[in-house]
Formats: sequence, C-alpha cells, structure tokens
Amino acid sequence: MLSACVLASLSTLSFAAKKEKKVWNETLDKYFTQIEATEVAPDAEGFIRRWNLLEPISKPNRGNTVFVDSYVRDAFAKQYFDGQMTIMPEDGQKVKVVEEVEVVEKGAPTDMRRMMGPAKIEEVKTTLAWHALDSKLFNVKIFRFAEGYGRNHYSLICWGVTVINCEEDMTVRLAVGSNAASQWWVNGEDVLLLSNDRRMVQDDCVSKRITLHKGKNIVRGALINGPGMSDFCVRFLDEAGKPVKNITVSYK
Repeated sequence: MLSACVLASLSTLSFAAKKEKKVWNETLDKYFTQIEATEVAPDAEGFIRRWNLLEPISKPNRGNTVFVDSYVRDAFAKQYFDGQMTIMPEDGQKVKVVEEVEVVEKGAPTDMRRMMGPAKIEEVKTTLAWHALDSKLFNVKIFRFAEGYGRNHYSLICWGVTVINCEEDMTVRLAVGSNAASQWWVNGEDVLLLSNDRRMVQDDCVSKRITLHKGKNIVRGALINGPGMSDFCVRFLDEAGKPVKNITVSYK
C-alpha cells in the first residue's frame, strides 16, 4: 500500500502535468507550429517566423483612427505587467497583467447610439501566458493567435519577443509591416514606430541603420488594434536593401 506521502506526491505531479498541458487546436495548427529546434534560420525571404508571444491584453478601441504617434507611444509606455521591457519569457510562463475592459451597463443601448458615446473603461487584473511558436506564414497572425487561445481578437495589445543570433557584428535596418499600429525595440533601443490605421504590407516601415552585435540580440515588439484583423511581419535588410539571412532565430 502506498504511503500518504507518496500519494500526495503523485497527486501533486498529476496536477502539475495537467497545469503544464499545452493548449493546441485546429485554429493554432493552421497558422502555427510548436517549437522543437533550439534555433532556426529566417525563411527564404528573410522573415522572422519564431516568436514568443504573450496572449493579447484587452485594450478597448472602437476604431483605429486614434492610433496617432502620441496615442501609440502612450499606450505602449503604460505598465501592463512586470518586466514589460526586459523579460525574456519561457514558453508557457505566466504573468499577471492589468488590462482594460469596456463596461456595458444593464439596459444600455447596443446599437450605434452606444458606440457614438464615451466608453466606460475599467481596469482588471488577469493572468496571461507566453507561447513560443513558429508561424507557418511569413506574417504572424495575431488575430488567429488570440482566437486559438480563447482571447478577444479585437481591441487588443500583443507583445512579442524573439532572439537574433549573429556570428559577427552586422549593420542592418529593421523592416516591419503591421495591422494596425506597432512599436519595435532592438536590444532595448526604440528603433521603429508604425502609427495610424494601416494594413500589413511587408517592409512598410524601415528603421535607421542599427547594429546587430555578435551573439544574442533581443527584438521586442508591441502591436495594437481595434476592429479588424491583426498581424505583423518582420525582417532585417542589409545595406543593399536585401534580406538578411545569415542569422539564426531562437526564443530564449
């Protein structure tokens, strides 16, 4: 007969196994793959497909016309979770997040009359998880990522982190397309802002010259959207404007 101590240990292990079980479904499988290799190369066109993504944070926006430079910068400067600009998350790591929700009072109109009036916003605390994934497409479908993990896929902010590994110092430019607005940092330096309501177009905005150093380089991005689809695509371009491919990508 097993001792009470052993039974308790088995119960704890069983609970831990259930807790660590990864969510995977048809939506995620259509657009992403779970990471297996430690490092991968960019795709044939140089796009970075490997990202550690945080489940989207609710950020109510009834339209996308508000995404002027100042609004976007203020939205990303707000502290949603600890280590927002420094964290190198593990796959499955959970963080406590402060997000915003629109409160609809009982009896309030549900048509355009409500949409035209001021929104009532409340802050709530929740727990979200990071997921290390490879996109099956050159662009990362945040809309489908949110849908796959049961999060609201409109009115969101999504944070992503990836690691670029270089064998030598390189002078490059960061090229990004996003739907809608986004901001990007390389090794902690703010290098690119895509503001206003926009559709994702590859190389829509290109940064100034920056240096990728020998070893690990951290790329961090945040995307914000209201109604509509959400996605982004990222790659580096060399001095001749050609995709950089002699790098590898990892999630930690």
